[in-house]
Amino acid sequence: MWSTFFLTDEEGRTVVPGTAGAGGMAAPGGPAQGAGGLASLMGGRSTFGGNKRRRTTSAGHAMSEAQEGKIKLAFFVAIVGVVLTVLGVGTEFWVELAPPKNFYNNQTCLTAHYGLWKGCTKTLWVSDIDPERESCGPAELHGESNCTYFKFFTTGENTVMFQKTTHKNLNVAAAMLALFSLFLMVMGAICITMALSKEILFFLKPASICFILSGVLVLMTLLVFHQSVLSFLASDHTVPLHHELSWSVSCIGCAGAVLIVGGILFLLLALPCSPWQRCLPHKEGSS
Repeated sequence: MWSTFFLTDEEGRTVVPGTAGAGGMAAPGGPAQGAGGLASLMGGRSTFGGNKRRRTTSAGHAMSEAQEGKIKLAFFVAIVGVVLTVLGVGTEFWVELAPPKNFYNNQTCLTAHYGLWKGCTKTLWVSDIDPERESCGPAELHGESNCTYFKFFTTGENTVMFQKTTHKNLNVAAAMLALFSLFLMVMGAICITMALSKEILFFLKPASICFILSGVLVLMTLLVFHQSVLSFLASDHTVPLHHELSWSVSCIGCAGAVLIVGGILFLLLALPCSPWQRCLPHKEGSS
């Protein structure tokens, strides 16, 4: 006996496939379909084939090109903050210390500058200093420099400069905050990379938290470091010192602000709908 199987087209009609060299035969309740009808059925919207759909997010919506472009733009903002942080943390121009330029002799004077990891002293010629400047410096002038890493990271010893002693607890705390902020930046960058490669918007939320927290920690690093400088100056009053924060601190301050802005942008992009659409809902015109 012949066994017959049926297919269903897009309009719900039952079709019997035809044999080789003959047209298709319609089952009761449906018109006859040819070989062309069967081909269109197999290529149409059915369980046997169809166009490939783009991968969808966890919320069920595909990431559009506009969303991907916005994420990349926010990621660029965050990367700027990361670069500024690395530049500030890796340099030692956080604070400059300078006694009066005629404190030691009338030919040379001594200035110092340090950051989170090491400090440098530099001997300058008084003739190269601006006559209107009372203290020695700035540290960018040409002179003999000597830089050493702080010993409180290895042996636990404090550093003495201009007969003043650093407070290792505050310096170590500032350095640890900076390192932890860098770790959060790396985690946020990994989340954004996963969001772009897998097209999953869920990764934007942890990324926003990582970047916002890293920006806050960077700003806290500035506060702790400034407090360590004040404690350093108050440790001894034998040598009068003029101090000023240098360009590395400016990099860190800008980095903290940029990282927080980047984290907020990621948080806005992770919302299911735009805040502007919630505050200003679109009013459809009457038909």
